[in-house]
Amino acid sequence: MTQNFLCGRFVLDAGRPLIMGIVNLSDDSFSGDGQHGNIDAAIALGRRLIEEGAHILDLGAESSRPGATPVPAQQEIDRLLPVIEALRDCGAPLSIDTVKPEVMRVALATGIDMINDINALRAPGAMELVAESRAGVCLMHMQGDPGTMQDDPHYVDVVVEVAEFLAERVAAAEAAGIALNRIAVDPGFGFGKTLEHNIQLLRRLGELVVPGLPLLVGLSRKSMLGQLTGRDPSERIYGGIAAHVLAVLRGARIVRVHDVAATRDALAVLQTVEDY
Repeated sequence: MTQNFLCGRFVLDAGRPLIMGIVNLSDDSFSGDGQHGNIDAAIALGRRLIEEGAHILDLGAESSRPGATPVPAQQEIDRLLPVIEALRDCGAPLSIDTVKPEVMRVALATGIDMINDINALRAPGAMELVAESRAGVCLMHMQGDPGTMQDDPHYVDVVVEVAEFLAERVAAAEAAGIALNRIAVDPGFGFGKTLEHNIQLLRRLGELVVPGLPLLVGLSRKSMLGQLTGRDPSERIYGGIAAHVLAVLRGARIVRVHDVAATRDALAVLQTVEDY
């Protein structure tokens, strides 16, 4: 059974699916949802996602799409801080989507509730920063880096290798002093994976569930859905709903999505039937 998830100022019940709403301030988002540093638009979006039912807001200012180039840490900080300050009292945990310890340090000093790190705290100093805080953390699997990860991803058994990586990072985090009830894990759909790899991960998602730790899944608007449906990112809402419902049925406890209201409705139907 998944235990409660300690997320900074909040304790979340991860026994039921949680919705993480995406607030993206980057210039080159793969999904076309980037706010291009428009602080007011990002704040308004965050508030709307809370009204639609988001349990967590995930704020990011650097694209991690395939082929993306890094942005300076100070640019991330300058874009994120006003949004953090405006949304701090929104009633839900605020998560920062970053790989940079410099950004983590500033965000944690503002009282941010969660670090969502696609690099699984492997940057020098990242693990120690999170360990010294009360923040929750999501550790994600990625083969390679955003600039090159889709060039030629390969695995002998993608599910086994992802599971082994996540287990190693969880052990490293616990050894560094991060309590297990502060850790979530993410298999990293689309991060150094082909369509076949992604399908295998979704089919066998239950094998990635770590007892007691929330499994986070992010499939919203991703290229996998485009390959399966032939639709552009903004038109992938229905495919995303189907993928996230399948993920929840296979053990996911946090879904990271753009389309919060639609996801909330789908999960409400699913939960009612499961509880009946």
